Amino acid sequence: MKYKTVNQIRDLFLDFFVDKGHTVLPSFPLVPQGDNSLLLINSGMAPMKAFFTGQEAPPSKRVVTCQKCIRTIDIDDVGKDARHGSFFEMLGNFSFGDYFKKEAIPWAWEFLTEKMEIPIEKLLVSVYEEDDEAYDIWLNTIKVPAEKIYRLGKKDNFWEHGVGPCGPCTEIHFDRGEKYGCSDENCKVGCDCDRFMEIWNLVFTQFEKNEDGSFSLLTSTNIDTGMGLERLAIVLQEADSIFEIDNIKSVRDKVLLGVKNKTSEALISANIIADHIRSVVFMASDGVLPSNEGRGYVLRRLLRRAIRHGKSIGLNEFAAEIANVSIEAYCHAYPGLKEKEKHIVQVINTEESRFLETLDTGMNLLQKQIDELQKNNEVKLSGANAFKLYDTFGFPPDLTREILEEKSLKFDEEGFKKEMENQKQRARAARGVSTYMGADETVYHKLPPGLPTEFIGYDFDLSMSSEILAIIADGEIKDEAHSSQQVAIVLSKTPFYAASGGQKGDIGLISVGTLEEETIIEITDCINVAGNNTVHIGEVKKGQIKKGLIVKACINSSNRAKIKTNHSATHILQSMLRSVLGDHVEQAGSDVSAERLRFDFTHTSGMTPSEREEVENRVNDIIWQGIKVEEETLALEEARKRGAMALFGEKYGETVRMVSIAEKSIELCGGTHVKNTKEIGMFRIISESGIASGVRRIEAVTGQTALQLYKEESRILNQISLSLKAKPESLSEKVRALLDENKNLKKEAAKMSATVTSEKQGEIIADLINSAEDIKGFYLIVKKLENYDTHALRTFSDKLKLEVKSGVVLLCGVNNETNTAQFLAFATEDAVKQGIHAGNIVKSAASLCGGGGGGRPNHAQAGGKNINKVDEALKTALNEMKGLLE
Repeated sequence: MKYKTVNQIRDLFLDFFVDKGHTVLPSFPLVPQGDNSLLLINSGMAPMKAFFTGQEAPPSKRVVTCQKCIRTIDIDDVGKDARHGSFFEMLGNFSFGDYFKKEAIPWAWEFLTEKMEIPIEKLLVSVYEEDDEAYDIWLNTIKVPAEKIYRLGKKDNFWEHGVGPCGPCTEIHFDRGEKYGCSDENCKVGCDCDRFMEIWNLVFTQFEKNEDGSFSLLTSTNIDTGMGLERLAIVLQEADSIFEIDNIKSVRDKVLLGVKNKTSEALISANIIADHIRSVVFMASDGVLPSNEGRGYVLRRLLRRAIRHGKSIGLNEFAAEIANVSIEAYCHAYPGLKEKEKHIVQVINTEESRFLETLDTGMNLLQKQIDELQKNNEVKLSGANAFKLYDTFGFPPDLTREILEEKSLKFDEEGFKKEMENQKQRARAARGVSTYMGADETVYHKLPPGLPTEFIGYDFDLSMSSEILAIIADGEIKDEAHSSQQVAIVLSKTPFYAASGGQKGDIGLISVGTLEEETIIEITDCINVAGNNTVHIGEVKKGQIKKGLIVKACINSSNRAKIKTNHSATHILQSMLRSVLGDHVEQAGSDVSAERLRFDFTHTSGMTPSEREEVENRVNDIIWQGIKVEEETLALEEARKRGAMALFGEKYGETVRMVSIAEKSIELCGGTHVKNTKEIGMFRIISESGIASGVRRIEAVTGQTALQLYKEESRILNQISLSLKAKPESLSEKVRALLDENKNLKKEAAKMSATVTSEKQGEIIADLINSAEDIKGFYLIVKKLENYDTHALRTFSDKLKLEVKSGVVLLCGVNNETNTAQFLAFATEDAVKQGIHAGNIVKSAASLCGGGGGGRPNHAQAGGKNINKVDEALKTALNEMKGLLE
């Protein structure tokens, strides 16, 4: 065998199947599109399920891919054995109703033995025990000796996933030699040791599994193969494990450079770090952000596990540096990694900093639990408590286990696994699906896939004649529809833009006939559905329609014009955000309608008033320059060379549509746009807020809507000026004087209140202390106080601090006249170590009351706008405190 790099193997595989008439498809994004059965793409065929079921027509009957995948089911084995990784690349060739076993098996053998030059004597195969056809091909066509062909059962050589397409498979194994084997004298193909490594699995999709468990033959058979690129590289590079092959080794070696004591345990940790950081890099590049649920939780778990292993071998704040090495190792095949590098690094840096803080909190909480166990002469930490450390604070269970063992204590493994399974069940329930395609079938699945709707709305955006290809009326496929029926109509060609890329679908009318006998369908939306079909959704207002009828499709041009101005403004906004905030800004989502635009972007902190004003000014400057908006279709690689920005997770074909506004904004986009920026008129930001960790949201308006907003603000300003008897230009000074006067009056009132009610205050303090709840030695005081202002709350708080030595206090002053609430909280030092954070407590309480605020772990205050929610907010806060302290 001749040594080949990972990049060489990947290229050779793709080229080999191109020579066999296959079309290369770029790797699909890790985030599944239209498939809720998966959090992340975990195999080569997963993103192509619709091709196998016939719901969508593949671009070619023969396809070859190298698909990036994430799989965490074996995460505990990562770094310890030769072949497991959370990230891997799957090489695969696919046939959709074209060739079958007699072609797939010889091609696989040819690639391995001739192109890869693997010695024939090192290869063995397995087949499904009932698949005589595959067995015969291996024995009589390929001439593999019978003793090297293993017939195995369904568990090993039959692929199925719920109801849907399935079939037998054949696997090709490589004998790595006795030194990689186990002590079992019967060690053979199928053994769990590292000797017989499965490198290629060829699935023959020839059956349909029905809901009653029976199988029926498919009318069109398919081929689905998968070969782990890393495993093949192990063979060709004669490496001991995936961590010794060239691209992963470069990452692992970078980790080891910073390790002083390179023990076997340190090597395992370095392997884990190299693998997990690779996964995080690819997930972040596809738009996944850290969170406490879903795929964001997978990213957070992997990154935090890597950071924890880094700390265990003496590394600090290292993750971003390892990410940079990973990007260099993989950018040959995935150039998008370089384009997203700044964003990826920022995500990792932010999450690493937060986790290091969380890790300290977790250590304090675990020590509290250890003290409690020892105090009560108990020897085992409950699974519920261990899982809480893991799930709420990201504290790794293996670290919990190690620390407990150091104290001669035990870890409730079964209890922890039960809690983990409960969480998985909750996640599955949230996705709400169990079918092969990951979504319940709708009437749209019954339409023939790929009905030829031609969109010609870029240049022809008013009306046109078209043929009705299909009608869905009241949820069923029909040949006709009548007045008052809800319909979804497929046309042969359309000017209606179907909702995509954040842009709302067009609205308008479909009509036919004369004034006397006119049929009118009011279209309220246009969307893409299963099978890559476009449907126009609406109601038959008058008359009737039939399949095959020639109709007039007319969009609402005013609505389209407003959408275009908002969409083009969104492109300019992204560019200006990057120029003001930095190149780390990436689009994380958008929603463009006729009324307004919403733009989500990656950024770790709220924009300052000056940043917001600067962005708004720059966007308007571009608009008023009257720059021509260019739209062109070109090859994806050419668009990349010109600097075109792509959307996170978006799948692009070989040709793309590029929208350019001079050098200011260049993006890949299929939406509709203005011809010149002057058409936008003006741009105004309405709000800027945070929606998730590291993600901000801007809402804005353009054109006449922005103008009306300015007019309304001017009207309000004039009204205030009249009320205060001040000119608009001196209004700020007038308001400042009134605020100062109000502040002084409040101080005087507070002094009078303190003097007059000092005895009453003593009674209130006594009542508060008497109402305290004792939770394991911590006193919890949570109380609503009618008609007491912030000054009074501070007075009560200061006096309670002298009395409460261990606990948490949350007070809420309610003003019935203004319908407002003021929250104030403090926590003692030991309560903070237990996990209490006063800032988070008041922030959550105030948010339930329509307000906000925050502060430090030991002291914070906030305000609310709806006193009707105060009781609920205080009850919720109390339960949260108990949950942390119990």
